Amino acid sequence: MEFNKEILKSIVCPLSKERLIYDEKNNCLIAQTSKLAYPIKEGIPIMIVEEAKKLD
Repeated sequence: MEFNKEILKSIVCPLSKERLIYDEKNNCLIAQTSKLAYPIKEGIPIMIVEEAKKLD
């Protein structure tokens, strides 16, 4: 299942409330301020802070 990029208009990082950037290569949504990468599984973004990967 492919990720629908239109959803980026209506979701934000639950921690920082910032807009997210779609990282097509790693299939995740990036929150630059909070330095988190939210995984996308079967086309659905997993927007749980504890499930996000911390970025350097």
